[in-house]
Amino acid sequence: MKYNFDEIVNRHDTYSMKWGGAPLFKMFGMEAHWNDETIPMMVADMDFKCPPAIQAAMHRVADFGIYGYTTHFAEPRYNQSIVDWYKRRYDTDIKPEWILYSDGSVSAINCAMNTFLNPGEGVIITPPVYGHFNDMIDGETCHKPVHCQLINDDGYYTMDWADFEAKCAVPTNRMFILCSPANPIGRVWTAEELARVADICKRNHVLLVADEIHSDILRRDVKHIPILKATEDYSNIILVTGINKSFNVAGLHCANVIIPDDNLREVFRSQFGMKMPTPFAVAAVVAAYNDSEEWLEALNDYLDANIDYAVGFIWEHMPNVRVRKPEGTYMLWLDFSAYGLTGAEIHKRIYEDANVMLQDGRGHDPSQGECFQRMCITLPRPQLEIALKRIAEQFRP
Repeated sequence: MKYNFDEIVNRHDTYSMKWGGAPLFKMFGMEAHWNDETIPMMVADMDFKCPPAIQAAMHRVADFGIYGYTTHFAEPRYNQSIVDWYKRRYDTDIKPEWILYSDGSVSAINCAMNTFLNPGEGVIITPPVYGHFNDMIDGETCHKPVHCQLINDDGYYTMDWADFEAKCAVPTNRMFILCSPANPIGRVWTAEELARVADICKRNHVLLVADEIHSDILRRDVKHIPILKATEDYSNIILVTGINKSFNVAGLHCANVIIPDDNLREVFRSQFGMKMPTPFAVAAVVAAYNDSEEWLEALNDYLDANIDYAVGFIWEHMPNVRVRKPEGTYMLWLDFSAYGLTGAEIHKRIYEDANVMLQDGRGHDPSQGECFQRMCITLPRPQLEIALKRIAEQFRP
C-alpha cells in the first residue's frame, strides 16, 4: 500500500478538537465520558496523515522562517489550481476572477447572510442537514431558520418539492443553503434535482448558496455535479468549496468562495473584505490540487472499504439499526428508532457504556432526529472495528 491509512496516529497533545479530551468535552457537557480509551467519531476530520505533497509544502514554508502578511494573489498557481481541478474532476469551467479566498465555509456563508439579508429574514435549510447551519442562522446572524424537511424513504432522502417551492415563494425567505453532497445523510444530488433547485430559487428571487465542501469524497460509482454545471444562470448563485475535508487540512482554513456574477461578487467582497490566508494555506491549496490527486483516489478507496465494512457489520450485528451506504461524504446516518429507546438512552449506551463519541441526531434534525446518530468513519480500520464492536455489545438482544 503506497499510503498507509491503517497507521494509528496518536493525536493526543496536538491541539486536536477531536482528541482534546476532557477540557474540550467540558464545553459540550460530556467531560464525564472522556478517558484514554474513548474513540471519538464525531468531528468531521480524519485520523489519517494528509498527502505527502502537502506535508512537503508545509516543511518548505516552515523552513523559510518568515511568516508575514500573505496573499494568495501573489501565487498565480493558487486560483489556477482550482480552475484546473474543476475542469479535470467535474468538467466545469470557472474563471480565476470568480474565486475569493475564505478561512472557512461557515464564515463565508455567515457573510453571505449578513450581506444580502435583513435581520429576521428567512434562510431555508433541509433537515437532516449539517447542524451548524441552524445554529448560525438563528444565533450568529439573527435570521430565521426555515426548515424544509427532507422525505425519508427507508433511509434514502429526497426533497419535498411542494414544500420547498412553497417556502421559496414566501417573500421574506431570501436564501437557501444547499448542502451538496449532503451532510449527514450522504446524498449526492442528481443533475435533475440540482437543476430543479436552481430553477425554483431563481423564479422566487432566492439566493442559492451551495456548500460543496464534501464534493471530493464520493463512492466509486457516484459523480458529484457542481451547482455551476447544473444551471446556466449564475446570477443568484454562491458556491463554497475547499480542500479542508478532502485532504484533511481543516486546521489550515483553506476554503474558497466562487461567485460568477460580477455584481453579486462585488457586493459580497465589499462586506467580506480581503481575507489573507496564511502562507501554509496558500501552499497547501496548490499542493493539494496540483500534486495530491492520486492520494485522494487512494483515500476514497479506503473510505469506501470502511463504509462497506461498517454498513455490513451493522446489518449483521445490529439489524435493528437502519443505515444506508452513503453516496458521498464520510458519514453514516444511523437510525436507532426500532429499539424503542429515547434519545438519552441511546446516547448513554453509545457514549458512556460503549465509550464511543458520535453526534446526536437532533443537532442535524431538531424535529425528527432524536433517535439518530451521525458517525464519521474517518479512522483506521482497526479502530473502526473496535468502536463498532463496542456499540453492538450495548444493543445485543
